[in-house]
Amino acid sequence: MSGRTVVLAVSVLLLMVAVGVLLLTGPGEDDGGAIRLDPTDPVLVADGRRIYREACAACHGAALEGQPNWQQRRADGRLPAPPHDPSGHTWHHPDGVLFALTKQGPAALMKDPAYATDMPGFADVLSDRDILAVLSYIKSTWPAEIRARHDAINARAAGG
Repeated sequence: MSGRTVVLAVSVLLLMVAVGVLLLTGPGEDDGGAIRLDPTDPVLVADGRRIYREACAACHGAALEGQPNWQQRRADGRLPAPPHDPSGHTWHHPDGVLFALTKQGPAALMKDPAYATDMPGFADVLSDRDILAVLSYIKSTWPAEIRARHDAINARAAGG
């Protein structure tokens, strides 16, 4: 294996471990165990759309399309911003994980300050409600089938 392949494999493994630990330990202290996106709330979704445009679209795209070649590391070792539309992996994660990734950033969740990512945590920029609004907006754009699959992921994460 080339050095680049090893780095990619280790990075993917670390991210999977971080998400697994988060799922096993349950919701964080900040969310009180009640993190639930609401893509049916028109006010929340409208706020989320506005905040997404201001805080997220520069990297993740105005149409949630992400950056080109988002699954391939750049020369600096970082992955481009993934899409939040159905072609991406956002909907593969339960609400609590999405909230924590957005609030804390991937490097903090992995407890590895050396983890190379352009994704910051937004705890000092967005309120919890703002984060929920953005994520609710994103979910509101998914087709019914993807929303249903995401709801099933949430149910499994909640033990149901």
